[in-house]
Amino acid sequence: MSDRASAYTAAGVNIQAANSFIDGIKKMVGSTFTKGVVTDIGGFGGLFKPDISGMQEPVLVAGTDGVGTKLKLAFDFDRHDSVGIDLVAMSVNDILVQGAKPMFFLDYFATGKLDAQKATTVLAGIVEGCRESECALLGGETAEMPDFYADGEYDLSGFCVGIVDNARIVDGSSVAVGDRIVGLASSGVHSNGYSLVRKLLAESGLKGDDTFPGTEQSVADVLLTPTRIYVKPIKAVLRDLEVKGMAHITGGGFYDNIPRVLPRGVAARIRFGSWKMPPVFDWLKEQGRLSWPEMLQIFNCGIGYVCIVSPDICDDVVGRLSGAGAPATVIGEIEALDKHEEQVVVDFPPECA
Repeated sequence: MSDRASAYTAAGVNIQAANSFIDGIKKMVGSTFTKGVVTDIGGFGGLFKPDISGMQEPVLVAGTDGVGTKLKLAFDFDRHDSVGIDLVAMSVNDILVQGAKPMFFLDYFATGKLDAQKATTVLAGIVEGCRESECALLGGETAEMPDFYADGEYDLSGFCVGIVDNARIVDGSSVAVGDRIVGLASSGVHSNGYSLVRKLLAESGLKGDDTFPGTEQSVADVLLTPTRIYVKPIKAVLRDLEVKGMAHITGGGFYDNIPRVLPRGVAARIRFGSWKMPPVFDWLKEQGRLSWPEMLQIFNCGIGYVCIVSPDICDDVVGRLSGAGAPATVIGEIEALDKHEEQVVVDFPPECA
């Protein structure tokens, strides 16, 4: 094998190292396998037999995403244990919005020169994210591309497939005036807005091991806190309660994401200050000299996911979410749309407007 691959190795691609990496991670990846997995990793494709018992019209829901420029901070701080969780979270949270149960996940890891230890650390995060999402890491791709990436850098992409019964798809069509908006706490910045985060960090002069303002954590700990995965809390609610609409608060913040699940004729009125704001957002606002409306357009500002529910089950929903590990609070309600307003209206206290 070494002789046959010598020309490729001389060009910068080490096939033997890649094969050793795959062999070394099989047990870790296997720990995510659910009963639907038919094949082990290493094949040309992963086979999965979905459990459709109890479903009349099964519908597949697919999503894909990456981690974005948050990876640059992982490189700068040489911290690679959490970005894999981010990768899984961004896709599973997206398909969860439509009521889908994640079934399996695929990852793509690309780098200039494979560092097996670093790649394994990244993969351990992906495995942790899959376990938390109760979905199988069915397969993936490790690509070694010399001269394509800077030394020590890599890129990640993720792909998730879930399933939902057609009758239980959550699409926002039944959202009505008077419904309550329940906000689920984020763990921090999650995985959006990092081009601005990195710019403000560079301007501040803070280093990775410095204490982040307003906290007892390091800058690296705060800015690399992984995206919260909402699968288990949402499943605890969807099991026997009706959720009319859900939104994952990612790029575009409140103003772009919530309208994606609102029917015509209604608007979401948000009461700013009705939830606890992690200190990182106050720092970003002050460091960037931003207004709170600007912040809500860019960042999740402490709310990573929202559910829209009828007022009669609102307290039950909040209790179930909080009990399942996602602190939740009522942050607003649905009202009739004023033709002169946007579909998201935020009520700011005078000092925050």
